[in-house]
Amino acid sequence: MALREMEHFLVLSDDIEATAQFYGQVLGLKVGFRPELEFPGYWIYLGETPCIHIAERASYEKYLTRLGIAMPAAGVSTGPIDHIAFNCDDFDGLRGRLDAKGVPYKRDTLPGIDLRQLFVHDPNGIKIELNFRREAAPG
Repeated sequence: MALREMEHFLVLSDDIEATAQFYGQVLGLKVGFRPELEFPGYWIYLGETPCIHIAERASYEKYLTRLGIAMPAAGVSTGPIDHIAFNCDDFDGLRGRLDAKGVPYKRDTLPGIDLRQLFVHDPNGIKIELNFRREAAPG
């Protein structure tokens, strides 16, 4: 058996509304179907894939306790995971949306592979890397 694809990551949040708004209104992803679960939250979709799950921290901890699964302590660090990354298009459009929403970001360029990057943090302190590869000219 081999891994086939990454499915999702879970964001624990004390403010699930602000978190869902960040991924939806700022990054342009969509809130979509989420089955009825024992804790409040959202599933955020990239295309047809619910790649970001958001869970309200306190009720999710109760759920895990019931299952006998340990939950990491809350803190300002994401531990050994530094960031998550998305392949993007429309660099100027997304940068404009970040500016309009007052979301701070840092820029970088990797000239050897013609890649532009924006780095932002979600409301929970998770670093998001947004990668923009130059598209080939039509022709």
